[in-house]
Amino acid sequence: MNGRLYSKGRFLGFKRGQRTQYEHTALIQLENVNSKEETSFYEGKRVAYLYRAPTAKKGTHIRCIWGRITRPHGNSGVVRAKFRHNLPPSAMGTTVRVMLYPSNI
Repeated sequence: MNGRLYSKGRFLGFKRGQRTQYEHTALIQLENVNSKEETSFYEGKRVAYLYRAPTAKKGTHIRCIWGRITRPHGNSGVVRAKFRHNLPPSAMGTTVRVMLYPSNI
């Protein structure tokens, strides 16, 4: 195992219907998770989307949007997450960090 204290996920897009899109709920595919049963471990875990900004704040160009995994979505290891600020559409397809806390074991 490597030294990472988080698991990786991929931001697929927003929750949507046939004609409407709900930007307040993001869909995330978790790494090495392929069923609805395996997602139960991740419910309630914190999610971080890191991005680089053009101007530095507090000495760094890297900023973060925090969220939380709320529930599974479908049967293939995708979960729904709500972020404090909605993720930008440019983030679709990028990697997010799924922190392994808070623990619910």
